[in-house]
Amino acid sequence: MYKRQLYRLLHVHHSRQIGDIDNNRFCRIAGLGQGFSNDGGNRFAHMAHLTVGQHGVARFLHRLAMLVGDYARGTGDHTLYTTSQNPHVIRLLMGAFVLGIPEHKLRVVAPDVGGGFGTKIFHYQEEAFCTFAAKACNRPVKWTSSRSEAFMSDAHGRDHVTKIQMALDADNNFTALRTDTYANMGAYLSTFAPSVPTWLHGTLMAGNYKTPLIYVNVKAVFTNTVPVDAYRGAGRPEATYQLERLVDKCAHELGVDPIALRRQNFITEFPYATPVAVEYDTGDYVATMDKLEEIADFAGFDARRRDSEAKGKLRGFGVNCYIEACGIAPSNLVGQLGARAGLYESATVRVNATGGLVVMTGSHSHGQGHETAFPQVIAEMIGIPEEMVEIVHGDTANTPMGMGTYGSRSLAVGGSAMVRATEKIIAKAKKIASHLLEASEGDIELKDGAFSVAGTDKSVAWGDVTLAAYVPHNYPLEDIEPGLEETAFYDPSNFTYPSGAYACEVELDPETGHVTIDRFAAADDFGNIVNPMIVSGQVHGGIAQGIGQALMENCAYDSDGQLLSASYMDYAMPRASDLPFYTVDHSCQTPCTHNPLGVKGCGEAGAIGSPPAVVNAVLDAMRSGGKDVGHIDMPVTPARVWAAMNG
Repeated sequence: MYKRQLYRLLHVHHSRQIGDIDNNRFCRIAGLGQGFSNDGGNRFAHMAHLTVGQHGVARFLHRLAMLVGDYARGTGDHTLYTTSQNPHVIRLLMGAFVLGIPEHKLRVVAPDVGGGFGTKIFHYQEEAFCTFAAKACNRPVKWTSSRSEAFMSDAHGRDHVTKIQMALDADNNFTALRTDTYANMGAYLSTFAPSVPTWLHGTLMAGNYKTPLIYVNVKAVFTNTVPVDAYRGAGRPEATYQLERLVDKCAHELGVDPIALRRQNFITEFPYATPVAVEYDTGDYVATMDKLEEIADFAGFDARRRDSEAKGKLRGFGVNCYIEACGIAPSNLVGQLGARAGLYESATVRVNATGGLVVMTGSHSHGQGHETAFPQVIAEMIGIPEEMVEIVHGDTANTPMGMGTYGSRSLAVGGSAMVRATEKIIAKAKKIASHLLEASEGDIELKDGAFSVAGTDKSVAWGDVTLAAYVPHNYPLEDIEPGLEETAFYDPSNFTYPSGAYACEVELDPETGHVTIDRFAAADDFGNIVNPMIVSGQVHGGIAQGIGQALMENCAYDSDGQLLSASYMDYAMPRASDLPFYTVDHSCQTPCTHNPLGVKGCGEAGAIGSPPAVVNAVLDAMRSGGKDVGHIDMPVTPARVWAAMNG
């Protein structure tokens, strides 16, 4: 009976089925919010305006794996070669909790093999199988998935069904927000599955707005589909999509400009404690919206709409504001929220006798450009060429225990650990320099790769100091140890909070329902920028994935739970012809206040901010053609658009 009731509820509130829900198998129920028990109900009972939207997000994925397990019988050492984003975590999970292998007898090697996008975070069963089989067979064991196998076994992403309500006062100020979400976990739990719709999703439901009362209710349910876990953005795209679709719907129903409504309700004073457990340290949402209006050429939209109508097409404009929690994460906070992991990062900096540095980081590179950005930071701190810095990652045998790469944390958390270790290096090097220069340590300055005595012309080169560290002929051994190698662990005190404003323009063919993305603009605030080209590349890639989610990507199942889209003949991804040239800007910078680099993270922003902008634009185009459609599910395929316009 319960199964039928829940099934009916989902179909009443949403047109899409999230799977055959298994008889009251709720794996986690989370409620998050502030002040609702006494006041929230009254806000909705006596509101000036109420808008209800039912929003679901498409399932999609990215992973194709090759694994090699090896076993040295003479020493009892296991080695696993895998594509993981966090080899140390895999070593811990697989060794301690699955196979019972001591960590010092298990090595995990994860080479830089390209993008991960979150789908390579999880511990997959094939990793344990290969490791176990290598010992059982006494020979290396290799496993490679086919594309269809990957579709049917790798974790999928973004499968929520949500009912969301907004209350506004007579002046159109947001007064209360309430959401009820069913989050699909699939047939069994993946590694981080319950955390995605709860603390990675619920804590971001405030968005960019100073809504005083927010209540988030999440029910995570088991179904008959492939497990669902983190994918680029992990919970934040779901939160942003729900909220920004709702804000647009509010603006439409009230007959007000969607940008003006957002501006009116922006948070403007920082730090800002949200009703959903987090505190934004800094931001400037007005500045990013100002920049978006500049780069998107809002003033010329009406003329472009007339040009489209002259061709028999409908043109629509959609806007979106987003905020995300990056730099995942403060161990204390995630522990309070239920996570059973410490989310610090580590770095060991080893200086060679000739002055070159080797940085062994717990962060992992999956195409983000760590080998470029990390040396930039260290080279600037010391004043040496970037070519003198080598980055080592991805091998548990020669890197300190770290949490890997996900949640746009590499530079904010891993880079901060690297900075802390380098600061220790510089502090020790100053002691050596003070001895060589026969000066007080407090008078030693490091600039442009040389140590000097303040107010004098006495100096010694970086390389001379590092050589002295390893050739201590004239060296106060009683005061300073030989060598120059330091390790640091960094656990952030808070998330970082990148934000931005995105705009999309589409052309819609009313005869076929086909949607073309004509223009796309993104104004982001990522705090301090280390490498602008890498940042732009990250945003470009994220927007492409977000557009794919909005227009075409979808894991389809039949009524028995059989996956129907298990190949690229059936699962559509965007190609170059589906995407416009983006206008991307990240000049609005409010540095993070609690990490030494002032950075916020940029890897997921594009995928978070783009889907609601696309869908809002499609609905605006439909309205311009006289079809006032309140909501349309992603992916916004031609069939769905045509059906909505002709229903």
